[in-house]
Amino acid sequence: MVAHVDVRRLTPRTDAVLSDARLAAAEQRLGRGIVLSAVRRAQDLARAGEIDPASVADTAAESLPSLAATLTPVINATGVLLHTNLGRAPLSAAARDAIQVAAGSTDLEFDLASGLRGRRGRGMLSALAAAVPAAESVHVVNNNAAALVLAATALASGREIVVSRGELIEIGDGFRLPELLESTGARIREVGTTNRTTAADYAAAIGPDTAFVLKVHPSNYRIEGFTASASVAELAGLSVPVVGDIGSGLLTPHPLLPDEPDATSWLEAGAALVTASGDKLLGGPQAGLLLGRADLVTAAARHPLARALRVDKLTAAALEATLTGPPPPVARQLTAGQAGLAARARTIADSLAAGDIDAHAVHCEAAVGGGGAPGVALPSAGVSLPEALAAGLRAGPAVRRGSLPAVVGRIEDGRLLLDLRSVAAADDEQLVAAVTVAAASPAQADRE
Repeated sequence: MVAHVDVRRLTPRTDAVLSDARLAAAEQRLGRGIVLSAVRRAQDLARAGEIDPASVADTAAESLPSLAATLTPVINATGVLLHTNLGRAPLSAAARDAIQVAAGSTDLEFDLASGLRGRRGRGMLSALAAAVPAAESVHVVNNNAAALVLAATALASGREIVVSRGELIEIGDGFRLPELLESTGARIREVGTTNRTTAADYAAAIGPDTAFVLKVHPSNYRIEGFTASASVAELAGLSVPVVGDIGSGLLTPHPLLPDEPDATSWLEAGAALVTASGDKLLGGPQAGLLLGRADLVTAAARHPLARALRVDKLTAAALEATLTGPPPPVARQLTAGQAGLAARARTIADSLAAGDIDAHAVHCEAAVGGGGAPGVALPSAGVSLPEALAAGLRAGPAVRRGSLPAVVGRIEDGRLLLDLRSVAAADDEQLVAAVTVAAASPAQADRE
């Protein structure tokens, strides 16, 4: 007589699985909670008869993430250099190294020579001041919206801010500039029309209650046709300070982006204060920069709200390294030559085609993105693939295991396009590996 054995009873106990050397080591790296969850998922699979009970430890080990955080590394092949949903500017190697050092104890707010408290983030502030000599003083907060809110709170709470109707923009995710400014206790005085506002419109609105004139660069859209706007130089002749929000974060003029304003040019034209982003065209971490007249910057920096908006040590380190180190990735991506991009596309496509993957090198156009240089097309090159590969490249088994980064492209004409202008050349081999694995997956075979 042969007794029937319920396979579920063969599922190993949790403590026995956790004693596996691979899982014990992973617990030190990832924490007990993550490892325990992986073990329980594997046990459930065994009880459901989907895996052999003897392979529970193997399955759990294979399913563990590479990091204790849920963020997934992504190769940005969208052709949008500053992709907001992908974290905007990728940091330089120098900035990443600086973050690694800053992760431990540092002299962020300590003078090692005297043993006394020191100025917080002094290296970051010195680097920013050196990068924009036109600014008498500088300050850094956690993003550009925070920089504008701090300026409005410190300089205009209970008073009026004069701004063109054509510059009362929505900055993303439903947040609108008028609501942002009104939250500070300031009152908005709208002048002009959506498409035309002159210096005379501003001048007529200025009164004893006016704190400053706000000039906002509409960096995520363009108005064309019958338009007019007052320049910073024109506004600087008025009787109140001009605060300029340049948005995309250029500190100095860029030859490829002649219509994109920069902090230096606006300050030299007479702006009293300029706010900008750190994680856009500057190529650094998320941060809000305040640059300009010493009295205005000091008023903002010493306001109680500044304490709530200050940056942490990781941001301070990354921003300083971005300013003093080699050009960040976004700078190299902007200036990458078309011939070099086309050569990379051909090499990648040929490599994939040799593995019987439907891949073709194509010409395409990339964009700056991140609320910068709207309408500016950047000649580029990429690799065209079957659209069915898109899902596997974004979230296939290899991505979930952490053995390969996710790859995000864009769909054009029913094909998946991987635009190489937004991909570092050093990532080309991983890109080929990711496409090869995605094309070989059973789910992909079923679709084809």
